[in-house]
Amino acid sequence: MRTLLVTGPGGSGRTAAAAGTALAAARQGHRTRVLSADRDDSLGAALGTATGPEPVTVAPHLTAVRVDPAAHSRAELLDLQDRAAGALDLLGAQRLEGEELTELPGADQLALLKALRKAAADDQLDLLVVDLPPTQQALALLALPAQLRRYLRRLLPPERQAARALRPMLAQLAGVPMPAQWLYETAAHLDEHLAAVQAVIEADTTAVRLVAEPGPAGADAVRTAATGLALHGLRTEALVANKALPADSADPWLAALIAQQQKAVAEWRGAGTAYEIHEVAHLGRDPRGIDDLASLGLPEVRTEPGPAPWPVDDRLADDGVLVWRIPLPGAVREELDLIRRGDELVVTAGPFRRVLALPSALRRCGVAGAGLRDDELAIRFAPDPELWPRGH
Repeated sequence: MRTLLVTGPGGSGRTAAAAGTALAAARQGHRTRVLSADRDDSLGAALGTATGPEPVTVAPHLTAVRVDPAAHSRAELLDLQDRAAGALDLLGAQRLEGEELTELPGADQLALLKALRKAAADDQLDLLVVDLPPTQQALALLALPAQLRRYLRRLLPPERQAARALRPMLAQLAGVPMPAQWLYETAAHLDEHLAAVQAVIEADTTAVRLVAEPGPAGADAVRTAATGLALHGLRTEALVANKALPADSADPWLAALIAQQQKAVAEWRGAGTAYEIHEVAHLGRDPRGIDDLASLGLPEVRTEPGPAPWPVDDRLADDGVLVWRIPLPGAVREELDLIRRGDELVVTAGPFRRVLALPSALRRCGVAGAGLRDDELAIRFAPDPELWPRGH
């Protein structure tokens, strides 16, 4: 199954673009679902059909789901309480009831990730279109599974979990439950869930469709988004230049705005990007219903290979270094920062940061320098004589 993640700056028309894309795919005969976490049901407003946590049929081959963060938060807290029952009883804790639980911060993001995993596992679907929050929030959300798994590995190392087999015996000897047991089991359960979500996000069949209104603000937003998406290894499938005004308008008041939009679109088309640019006309109103969405003319999602692995160039013979090449379109040299921490590299590009596990060969090297050129970060590594095998 293909997964398309739709994001862009606030007010750019992301939800309508996601709904229109899903409709276009459904009309091609693909079994499609559009997924949103918007509390105001802007997805339902665009589709002309109210949406909720259960799939609702909007058109032939098209269903829609809007997650319920409050219900998800309650269910997760009650599940955690059940898993920790032994430890809580030992402490004399009073159980919480579902009716008294209120939604916790971050529930929207966690609920959307769980719904993403569930929908991706549905073999009755050909395409899942996800209406994500604005770009920076969306990237934080998409990076969350990998980050949380890293934290779990640091706080509860696998080698310590190997000792779980001894805990039942220790519990019998001590005569009381061992709280660490449920902790490791809960961590393993969470890691399994996060790994499944991460696999969907990083799959070759997953891509991103950016939505932006052409103009100076939209151009800046697209440039920043391109950097963040590339840093997190996500493939941009297309850019939707949304709410484009008609070039033949006779209204002199709109002339400057139209010229501004046309300049932005021309720059996007001339930038030599790997993704397509789709110009979508402004309807003069917010899209409402199937007919309006169809008139947007959004193209179906194309199936293409995922991003190529970041290569490591062997320049040992000539320069005595290995070079790791990381594509960072739109990155600014002054906003880049690198920190080596053990077998990891912390890369900061503008507002985005990612902790990268070094390829095995580079773990035996030290960072010898880095440079940004032609939208690519090249990091040079020199072999550590004490770690590098002789004769290599």
